[in-house]
Amino acid sequence: MPTPKSEMPVVILCGGQGTRLREETEVRPKPMVEIGGMPILWHIMKIYGHYDVARFVLCLGYKGWVIKQYFLRYHEMMRDFTVSMADESVEFHNRRGAESWQVSCAETGETSGTGTRLKRVQEFIDTDTFFFTYGDAVSDIDIDKLLAYHREKGRIATVTGVHPTSRYGEMTVEDGVATEFNEKPTVAEGVVSGGFFVFQREIFDYLSDAPDLFLEFQPLRDLARDDQLAVHVHEGYWEPMDTYRDYLHLNERWRNDPPWKIWE
Repeated sequence: MPTPKSEMPVVILCGGQGTRLREETEVRPKPMVEIGGMPILWHIMKIYGHYDVARFVLCLGYKGWVIKQYFLRYHEMMRDFTVSMADESVEFHNRRGAESWQVSCAETGETSGTGTRLKRVQEFIDTDTFFFTYGDAVSDIDIDKLLAYHREKGRIATVTGVHPTSRYGEMTVEDGVATEFNEKPTVAEGVVSGGFFVFQREIFDYLSDAPDLFLEFQPLRDLARDDQLAVHVHEGYWEPMDTYRDYLHLNERWRNDPPWKIWE
């Protein structure tokens, strides 16, 4: 019997230092950098929540206490309340920001590799199938289609492939003269990993607790060698937050009908 989608946890990598976004990550981990006043981590969780996926396992590392504090005090920050100074009770007055999420925060090491972080939350995974993604990219991906594709292919792992966007203007040149110029065009040839994985529990057989194990190197290569890595190509919107320029761009997109805002 397949695991019901509503029971599947989502493992999110939240431990990186975000060195290329140092303007924002000096004081907080990268997943807590804000888009429109809310952490990019919140945006990612809202994407999954739109598809009735509500269990999250956060792999903490660099400044993990910031993420812990955020969720411990989430209701206090989002909702109106009254505090009784006599008995220290708190009464909340509305449901603003109310979510049905279950959030597990797990310390996975200050400088651990991505594969190590996943291995270290194995005890939190109690289903045969689960989701996995990075805490620094947003997309209008259809999670239902991704899961259906994973089940159709019957492999241990499915990765979402996306068409990357060039960071530079691209020109078509004939006889030394530009015939076409496109600013940051989408590169049509080939796909790169956009995160948004689906895994079977057998993925842990490809991992170890070695502190410098990166999922993107040996584990995924071994899965591909064993014919156990499916690729679900997403033709829609996907964008990471790697640099300060990306941060500014995503905040501008948020003010102008953001493609990844698929929730109400």
